[in-house]
Amino acid sequence: MELLKNKIRKDAKITENRIIRVDNFLNHQLDITLFNEIGKEFKRRFSGKEVTKIVTIETSGIAIASITAQYFNNVPVVFAKKHAGMNMNRDVYEAKVYSYTKDQEYSIKVSKEFLSPNDKILIIDDFLASGSALLGLVNLVSQSSAEISGVGIVIEKSFQGGRKLVEDSGLQIESLAIIDSLKDGQVFFK
Repeated sequence: MELLKNKIRKDAKITENRIIRVDNFLNHQLDITLFNEIGKEFKRRFSGKEVTKIVTIETSGIAIASITAQYFNNVPVVFAKKHAGMNMNRDVYEAKVYSYTKDQEYSIKVSKEFLSPNDKILIIDDFLASGSALLGLVNLVSQSSAEISGVGIVIEKSFQGGRKLVEDSGLQIESLAIIDSLKDGQVFFK
């Protein structure tokens, strides 16, 4: 998706040739015009798939998934919580994930009342790096016996190997911008 790649080239900040910060348009301050184009592109790429719900992980995936849902007939968006409050149902699907940027493991949870075996799930997330968060989401959905229609990723860092883990499971994965490397403050795309 050329619009996204251009935005990354123009506005992303690179740290230590391994971390790309896009908080000025993707995961802190949100560029809604860009998000609408992302939603349209996910709809185009998964147009042949039935989708009854979109599943993501808090926090950064929520806005992207919500706008994308509009292009799939306003299906519900369910997000996995990293921190379950007192008001969360205790009957949950749960998986462990490792955060590369925070260097810690945590549990993600989705209330069982929001996923059923009849659902056709499109998983949406902002980043794919090592694949831990994505595998956690796949695990949660699988626990519910719902069908995974596909996986949509906004930015993939291919040099961290997460794609292979998902491809090995046979799922359709579509990344809108695939970064091959980060070097000297520059982004190189596949």
